[in-house]
Amino acid sequence: MDTGNAAWMLTSASLVFLMTPGVAFFYGGMVRAKAILNMLMLSTAALAVTGVIWTLWGWSIAYAGTDVAGIFGDPASGFLLKDTMVATDGVFGSVDVKDAAYPHSIDVSFQVTFAMITVALITGALAERVKFSTWMIFVALWITFDYAPMAHMVWNHGLLSPDGPISTALGAAAHDFAGGTVVHINAAVAALVTVLIIGRRKGFPKEPFRPHNVPFVMLGAFLLWFGWFGFNAGSAFGANGTAGYAWMSTTAATSAATLGWLFTEKIRSGHYTAMGAASGMVAGLVAITPAADVVSPLWAMVLGFIAGILCCFAVGVKFKLGYDDSLDVVGVHGVGGLTGTVLIGFFGEGTGLFAGGDYKQLLVQVVIALVAILYSGVITAIISFALEKTVGWRVTEAQEVGGIDLADQGERAYDFAGTASSILKGVK
Repeated sequence: MDTGNAAWMLTSASLVFLMTPGVAFFYGGMVRAKAILNMLMLSTAALAVTGVIWTLWGWSIAYAGTDVAGIFGDPASGFLLKDTMVATDGVFGSVDVKDAAYPHSIDVSFQVTFAMITVALITGALAERVKFSTWMIFVALWITFDYAPMAHMVWNHGLLSPDGPISTALGAAAHDFAGGTVVHINAAVAALVTVLIIGRRKGFPKEPFRPHNVPFVMLGAFLLWFGWFGFNAGSAFGANGTAGYAWMSTTAATSAATLGWLFTEKIRSGHYTAMGAASGMVAGLVAITPAADVVSPLWAMVLGFIAGILCCFAVGVKFKLGYDDSLDVVGVHGVGGLTGTVLIGFFGEGTGLFAGGDYKQLLVQVVIALVAILYSGVITAIISFALEKTVGWRVTEAQEVGGIDLADQGERAYDFAGTASSILKGVK
């Protein structure tokens, strides 16, 4: 065991954990004032419910259980983390793999934070209209039947892995360094399917739905960028040169994406907006995620710049097609994740079309992205439709108009009436 690797991976796990509160603020600032507490609570449920499910059987399905058809591990082998935790003299420690770079227990911790942030991303599409209780049930089911199997397929020698049957058949190793398919495409497809089932917010698209707190959005974006260093550099699974390069390629791509979004916005509207800067940051972070270790500094910036432009245009598609993806999960995470995954086929060092390779890498990247879309779409449709027909997704129309914070949380984020009353008393 290497204590430096162990320390870095514990730090990375903590950084990735911070990303979910970052998402909460990023999304929370975008909604109207009457819905911010509910938005923050949806991320809270993503943390809490996922933490329980991962401990019970999520870890086993993703990484610990005996493989079933390359799609999932059995939930019993690692149930309650029994394959990784052992007590010695009454103190729990780790059951470690021979020659491991860091304790096995740390890997459990690192991977649960990925599950948490992935399901939290979906909340941006559901803003201002879904029951908190239904969301909690959704998280438990989606982590069990969608996220954990997807992680197994991509990162645990499964169907979509570098040594899986698809890669073998197509003659190139599928590459997803830190979650282009598992996290971003997966969450975006789930978001799209769910909003198609639950329907639009009242007033969409005719009424304006303006962000109530742009500084919150910027704070969330900066927290995400900071946390993403654990997300990407931590995916090197050690304190090594790959981690250092992933840190740098993440920064280069995100910087370029921010500029790409802002330049596009300036040309279209004449302004460089704070909302655009925040969204451009996230688009770049998303796009570089699957490719952070295999694209050169030049191609990292090109990839980011392309993602910034494409995502800037993509967020407007919902108005043309009529689906209410409230906070642009599809436009940013779906398009960004797909862009990064596919562009490995062009920019991947030694394998991409423009970087010394041939068409095979591009082909395998497209195929794994399509399989991820199909799997996520089918599983999420089953879960979301079942919830719609049983417990129901939506609060009532009156509750939505009056404010979901009061309806579901029984609280307000801002006591405007109390503030106004205090001001009037001071004047008197």
